[in-house]
Amino acid sequence: MQRVQLSSEQAPVHKLGESQMTLSPKFRLAVMQSSLLNALSELELSLRGEPLIPGLPDDVALNCLLRLPVESHVACRAVCKRWHLLLGSKERFFTRRKELRFKDPWLFVFAFHKCTGKIQWQVLDLTHFSWHTIPSMPCKDKVCPHGFRCISIPHEGTLFVCGGLVSDVDCPLDLVLKYEMQKNRWTVMNRMITARSFFASGIIDGMIYVAGGNCADRYELDSAEVLDPVKGNWRPIASMGANMPSYDAAVLNGKLFVTEGWLWPFDVSPRGQVYDPRTDNWESMAVGLKEGWTGSSVVVYGHLIVVSELERMKLKVYDTDTDSWEPIEGPPLPEQICKPFAVNACDCRIYVVGRNLHIAVGHISRLNQKNNSEKWSFGVQWRVIDAPDRFSDLTPSSSQILFA
Repeated sequence: MQRVQLSSEQAPVHKLGESQMTLSPKFRLAVMQSSLLNALSELELSLRGEPLIPGLPDDVALNCLLRLPVESHVACRAVCKRWHLLLGSKERFFTRRKELRFKDPWLFVFAFHKCTGKIQWQVLDLTHFSWHTIPSMPCKDKVCPHGFRCISIPHEGTLFVCGGLVSDVDCPLDLVLKYEMQKNRWTVMNRMITARSFFASGIIDGMIYVAGGNCADRYELDSAEVLDPVKGNWRPIASMGANMPSYDAAVLNGKLFVTEGWLWPFDVSPRGQVYDPRTDNWESMAVGLKEGWTGSSVVVYGHLIVVSELERMKLKVYDTDTDSWEPIEGPPLPEQICKPFAVNACDCRIYVVGRNLHIAVGHISRLNQKNNSEKWSFGVQWRVIDAPDRFSDLTPSSSQILFA
């Protein structure tokens, strides 16, 4: 197991750009467009001057400069005017990266202070292993961190935070916030039709689905709805047929799988529902699937994988043909990673964020097919990224991958 050490007390945490927060985007749009156009005009004029890097064509030099780690931008802006123009605005920097189709992964961790309950986002650059901060979400102070649901559209560089719970009055929220990495800014979206907390969520074909959860007075919901992120409007979909909160959810084969999870002492079989947007219909989850879903899930290689909170915290994969779970070869989750977990995946890597924001990175490999059949077996190798000591009082609630 490899280990990346980032736990020094002096380890810097950088701001990922200017702290901008948008509560009424319509009134800021003209100002933003004018500012950006002026900046771009100035940049284009400067292109007629000295080269970005002497001896290199500008397109090659730009390709090099857009790979600079964010934490080095302050020092690099002093090199010359052209570098200052390129690196002085994170919005311009990430916009140019998007234009050239740079796709480096960043891990966004939604965390809270274990004593005060104050929520915050911490961001890890998975290329240079440096930590960054983003502007605070525009929401109420006294909220339950676990009541929100966070959903990302990774290749668009956007994430959404929906619902939530005002902890001091036990009141669910219909809040919807959108964060765009290229702009480093939060925008308030149209509210959900129903206020809810502790619900299921997932993205299918670019549409955001939410279902179930708790409403006022902790009554359980069976309603569900979908958001078109482009148009910004919500519409209801078929009800689940069962009033239930969500412990975990996953999107697999174009369907939304929702489980309420196990409850100690395991004397009641868990419930699970599956939604197919093509038919706008819910059906009961297979027995083996819902009874073995004992942890947080990700989808890798088109298979549902769970980081089990039982079974010595090992990984297991679901076999749809036999409606059963099989262990993944390899060691259990490293002991430095303590519950509660926030789990996400990117390509063949799974990221498990534990208490104090230490991160286990698991490389999932497909092994030889068994008995010359079409069924694959899987293995995992772990390495640990230790977080800075200043994160020692933070607990993760969710984690999302964005590309920029």
